[in-house]
Amino acid sequence: MKKILTYILASALSLFATSAVNAQTGNGTGKLSGKVLDEKQISQSYVSVSLLAAKDSTLIKGTITDDNGGYLFESLAEGQYLLAFNTIGYARVFKGPYAISAARKNYTIDNVQLVPTAKQLNNVNIVATKPLIERQIDKTVVNVENSVLAAGNTALEILQKAPGVAVDKDGNVSLRGKTGVTVMLDGKPTYLSSEQLANLLRSTEGNAIQSIELITNPSAKYDAAGTSGIINIKLKKNRNYGTNGSVTAGAGYGRYFRTNDGISLNHREKKFNAFGEFNYGYGKNFHDLDIIRVNNTTSDQTFFNQTSRAIRLRNNYNYKAGVDYFIDDRNTIGFVVNGYNSNGHSSADVRTLIGSQPGKTDSSVVASNPNQFKYTGITYNLNYKGTIDTTGQEINADMDYSRYNGYQNSEYYNNYLNAAGQPSKAPYIFRNAIPSVVKIWAAKVDYTYPINKKTKLEAGLKSSVVSTDNISTFDNFLNNSWQSDPTRNDHFIYDENINAGYLNLNREFKSTTVQLGLRAEQTNSKGNSIPTHQVSDRHYINLFPSVFVNQVLSKNNEVGFSYSRRIDRPDYESLNPFIFFVDLYTYGVGNPFLSPQYTNSFEVSYSYKKTINVALNYSQTSNAISRVLVSDTIKKTLFISSQNLAEKKSYSLNINSPLTIFKWWTTSNNLTIFRNEFSTPNLLGMPYKSGKTAFSFNTNHTIKVNNSTNFEMSAFYRSAMVEGTLAIKPVYSIDLGMSKSFMDKKLNIKLAANDAFFMQRFRITSALPSQNYSVNERDDSQVFRLTCTYRFGSNDIKGARQRSKSSSEENSRVKSGG
Repeated sequence: MKKILTYILASALSLFATSAVNAQTGNGTGKLSGKVLDEKQISQSYVSVSLLAAKDSTLIKGTITDDNGGYLFESLAEGQYLLAFNTIGYARVFKGPYAISAARKNYTIDNVQLVPTAKQLNNVNIVATKPLIERQIDKTVVNVENSVLAAGNTALEILQKAPGVAVDKDGNVSLRGKTGVTVMLDGKPTYLSSEQLANLLRSTEGNAIQSIELITNPSAKYDAAGTSGIINIKLKKNRNYGTNGSVTAGAGYGRYFRTNDGISLNHREKKFNAFGEFNYGYGKNFHDLDIIRVNNTTSDQTFFNQTSRAIRLRNNYNYKAGVDYFIDDRNTIGFVVNGYNSNGHSSADVRTLIGSQPGKTDSSVVASNPNQFKYTGITYNLNYKGTIDTTGQEINADMDYSRYNGYQNSEYYNNYLNAAGQPSKAPYIFRNAIPSVVKIWAAKVDYTYPINKKTKLEAGLKSSVVSTDNISTFDNFLNNSWQSDPTRNDHFIYDENINAGYLNLNREFKSTTVQLGLRAEQTNSKGNSIPTHQVSDRHYINLFPSVFVNQVLSKNNEVGFSYSRRIDRPDYESLNPFIFFVDLYTYGVGNPFLSPQYTNSFEVSYSYKKTINVALNYSQTSNAISRVLVSDTIKKTLFISSQNLAEKKSYSLNINSPLTIFKWWTTSNNLTIFRNEFSTPNLLGMPYKSGKTAFSFNTNHTIKVNNSTNFEMSAFYRSAMVEGTLAIKPVYSIDLGMSKSFMDKKLNIKLAANDAFFMQRFRITSALPSQNYSVNERDDSQVFRLTCTYRFGSNDIKGARQRSKSSSEENSRVKSGG
């Protein structure tokens, strides 16, 4: 609490001081600098430092100490100056006078030590609460921390509630109606495929998340991957001195029981900071899948009615530990390790009715398909931050090593029945095991050089090496034993190396900010399907420019323009030519010859009082990667794969506005109207075009009953849309929650209902006229949760530094299945 109050008052004083008697500085060359410590000789940030005229103590200028307790006043004219240091809980300190003259222009002042005051504020509560949805100049921030609706949910479930974000039935993420989003954790790409990323997000408990950043047009500083932008999930950090932590225990119930528990600890001394956390989640749920389709040939039609229910049990463990060592005031080195383990099993009961006419059953297949899985991942990160001087010149370096192991074993017991429901032939029993290993090495260095007060140059280099090894084995159950099927076994190896460099130049004018960036990436990749000798060997270099302009029209009005070129490389599993079975008649297959897709994106934005924000976006994508769901009329099966369509055009209008209805009732609303158009000259032997205008709407409401009790409501609606060859029906849901704090807010109890009215389901039909199918899916999404969190220890701990790992984009392309 004291830290929040300090920051608010110090920021206000600094703003006032800067706008005060500025005429007395700006033309000189004098400089005053130093550092502030507390009574324990520990650097003290957010201390208000005032520059005063020695003659009459007139306020000239103000600033706030940085994370290392440092402060700086420069461009001072000749004269006599005093310094005043002020922060909550400490006595005010004066230093000086200091005479700036031709004989002496610079002073490095001895460390200022603050002394605690005996008096304390009584009966005064000042609370700084961030809004749930916060719009910033280059991104939208969803402040998940302390939200009732985040308690007990996973990161994947929380993403579904973010404005403009959609998560489909397979965990694929889109932003403002566009797929190809790069998902990062703490500024670090995950290098995972969509399936592995979905599994990682399912394994990350919501109580570990601080905020989610939505960046629709990233600068050249970021990896060029992600044609629809970047979603950065920031995990919680402690920010004070001493030792503290929290314990969380939660339980939920939908159709089945689930639980989430966790513990976090942080300890900071003058020279080092150590931190760690561990979270565990257990859940049992169901997944219903119904497919009605017609298999058309030139001679006949076959009607399929497939219904299945899968019962899944999953155990999730995710952990993180690290240390920062402060070599001196300007140099810090850190080490972080984080990882996850997800394991469990499922069993699906499938009934497929087959007939020559609608509603008529000539035969059927009844199947039981058990599945076991285990996925693990671990990342080691070594990082360094060096502050070269007080002007803001600094260097950051990261080295990463990641390893992901996956294993999935599925068995398929298919019993054939005739129209009377009696066995018609011998059962068909087979199994499929898919072990996989992904290894990632990555390193990057970023350099920031302030040319002057209004001009800043950023530069960086990065290199990554990725290797994946995937095996698929099939066995048939014949003569009461399992026998290998070498005709269907496969072994796929993929290696990739990306080398990149970038430059960013940022210039501030009187009311205009301009940023120009250029990123170059060299890609070397080789995919090899060993049994079939299918090899895809590629080498290419791309340039990715970016432009950002922001113009302040008046105190309340701002406009902006941005342009960027980006790339989406296929994820590793989409390149894998393996067959992935859902059941006997439904499967997915990879495409080792997928090409990258490239996107040029333009955006114009307008902001009124930074509360009403409007953005108009247009993007054009060549070689667009799209999932294609089609029938194999010969085998009478339904399969999904990824293909390159010739072009995709996307248009979107986004309106975001937080609104205070009453002092105790605040709301944030986000509306996105978008249109995606797809075209290709040859798909299944014919030209194909599709397009549809759609919209999505998110609304979040917080009602504050008193200082310790809040109610929350969150709802979203996404209208019918077209994505590639898929026509997707509307999706909608409402979540409710409340929280109550006790014991001076150390104990917090949250009660929430996800999908409170059980409305969320996914329905898909074909946008291709030649395909006739309908897919309906529903998960165990209606869940009631109770979560308790207890915080203990010191309230004055400064936590680990936010890092931007070097391996983020690569990790986002690994799939974690399950």
